[in-house]
Amino acid sequence: MGIKINTLNLQDVDRELHHLADLLHACVHHGASVSFVLPFSIQDSFDFWRNIIRAGIVSNTRVLIVARVGSRIAGTVQLDCDTPPNQVHRADVSKLLVHPDFRRRGVARALMAELEVQAIHKQRWLLTLDTRSGDNAEPLYMSIGYQTAGSIPCFAKDPHSDKFDGTTYMFKKLRS
Repeated sequence: MGIKINTLNLQDVDRELHHLADLLHACVHHGASVSFVLPFSIQDSFDFWRNIIRAGIVSNTRVLIVARVGSRIAGTVQLDCDTPPNQVHRADVSKLLVHPDFRRRGVARALMAELEVQAIHKQRWLLTLDTRSGDNAEPLYMSIGYQTAGSIPCFAKDPHSDKFDGTTYMFKKLRS
C-alpha cells in the first residue's frame, strides 16, 4: 500500500481528532521525545491537538501535514510559521510523528518532502528543528540535507525516565 500525503484544514482536524490523538499517544508511549512525558493520557493527546494545533491552523501560522497508509493516519509533521517580524523567511519543523506500526516505510521522508513544498509555497526558505541527540531522527534529517547547528546537553526530560537528554539543533536552507 502506498503513502498518501495531504494537508489538513480546520474541518479535517476536527474530523480526524480521534486518529491524531491516537497517533500522538502511541508515539509518546513508544519513546518519542516530542515534549511529553509519562504518564501521558489519551485526553492529554486530545487536548494538545484541540488547544494548541487547532489554534495554529485557525491563525494560519501552522500547516499540518498527514501521511495515510490505506485509511489510517500513519504520520504527521507540522510547519510552524509563527515567527517574529525579522524571521518571516524561516519556519520550524515540528512534531514529526510516525506511528510505531508504520516506521521504516518511508513515511517520515514523504512527510518531510511535502513539508518543504509547503515551506516554499509560504516563502519560508530556512527550516529549523530540534531533535533528541542520538535519536533515530537525527540521521534521517542529515540524510535529507539538514545540517547540525549545535547541541545542548540535558535539554529535555526523557519521556520514560528521570534522565535528561541533549537536543541537537538543525537547519536546512531551501534556497541559497
